[in-house]
Amino acid sequence: MKTFTVTNATTLDAARAALANGKAAVIAGGTDLISTLKSMCSPTGYDTLVNIKTISGLSGIKEEGGMLKVGALTTLTEIAKNETVKSKYTALAEAARAVATPELRNMGTIAGNICQQNRCWYFRAEDNLFNCARKPGGGQCFALTGDNRYHSIFGMVGACWAVSPSDIAPVLVAFGAKIVTNQKTWEVKDFFAVTGERQVAIAADEIVTEIQIPTPATGTKSAYRKYAIRKAFDFPIVGAAAVVTSSGSNVSAATIALGAVYNLPRLTTAGDTLVGKAIDNSSAEAAGVAAVAGANAMPFTENTTAVGNQYMIQLAKVMTKRAVLACK
Repeated sequence: MKTFTVTNATTLDAARAALANGKAAVIAGGTDLISTLKSMCSPTGYDTLVNIKTISGLSGIKEEGGMLKVGALTTLTEIAKNETVKSKYTALAEAARAVATPELRNMGTIAGNICQQNRCWYFRAEDNLFNCARKPGGGQCFALTGDNRYHSIFGMVGACWAVSPSDIAPVLVAFGAKIVTNQKTWEVKDFFAVTGERQVAIAADEIVTEIQIPTPATGTKSAYRKYAIRKAFDFPIVGAAAVVTSSGSNVSAATIALGAVYNLPRLTTAGDTLVGKAIDNSSAEAAGVAAVAGANAMPFTENTTAVGNQYMIQLAKVMTKRAVLACK
């Protein structure tokens, strides 16, 4: 690991000033950042870490002004255990509880989870072994002709086939959340974007301060379902978030978003297939089929032991179906 200095910011202005040198990064829980520093997977790296845990007022959960407000430094454990979140924003509680282990959830924050870098093994290889398309001077995505069993089934973004690893991100997309920073309020659909090595559109000196989720309409249920290789602790191979509003026995509105299948959390049109119908095995299965419309497996490469990622299409169908059925 290269040496770095740590600055304990006490205000957002101080943190922004410390980030201005271009080789600084925000640290809070540090569960993602520290691993990237240890592996030295970036050709640039950071010489300064700006600790924002020393800034007051950036954590907490409350309902106010017709929305749920979650401070950026609120831990995943706090979200998973909060009674308001569990009862009214169920998918968010389920996604938070699905992240990693209890120890990591105690450290990891909601802002850190949505801002983490991708997990592609070519991108994360130690000592920048593969200077991939997402890195300065990089020219290709090695997954295209290499081991791509966990990569995108919806094509590339900026020559990159990696996927968004966040459990929280698709839930926020399904809820139509807003992301507040020290500079502006982002619509969630605009917040996630491939920006160099990062997965978010915010500037280098921009800091997430709060996540806002509109209060669901009466009759709304939500759910998050995830498939991972290891059940106790792993990143999602596929994640599906469903937010469904019913009037009587039929669905009046529904939104479904997928995670870990594309470079960004993917808002689908699958919810439209549920409107006007009751939730049952047939309608949930149809939503699963609609969720993967346009999906294509990556080319299989015989020079690796990979099985390809065709199976992810079926997993996305099943996880969508399960998330919808959980909203019945």
